[in-house]
Amino acid sequence: MIYTSEQTDRTGPLDSLFEEFEQDELLVMDGYDDCIVGVVERYGLPAIICYDKLMVIQKLIDDGLSEDDAYEFWSYNQIGAWLGEGTPCFMTPTDDFRDRKAPNPICN
Repeated sequence: MIYTSEQTDRTGPLDSLFEEFEQDELLVMDGYDDCIVGVVERYGLPAIICYDKLMVIQKLIDDGLSEDDAYEFWSYNQIGAWLGEGTPCFMTPTDDFRDRKAPNPICN
């Protein structure tokens, strides 16, 4: 399910991320907070949550799906779930990005 940040009860490192934006502005996927890498801000469009695609796929696999089924589920139900201009995005990180030490505690 995808919810607005206003509809979820968040505590911890994501609090500071969400308090910078309107409560109903950011759409988030329930159960995938640990896969959030940040917020994408775009000129003339609402800010959107950005997820690490590989972390999302791995979470689906850890939840019992095969790799093929995880990619199919992600393709249809997550990246394929168009909810308007606020629909979250997914990034495929480079190895260099993953190796960097993140200064922000929300990035693992």
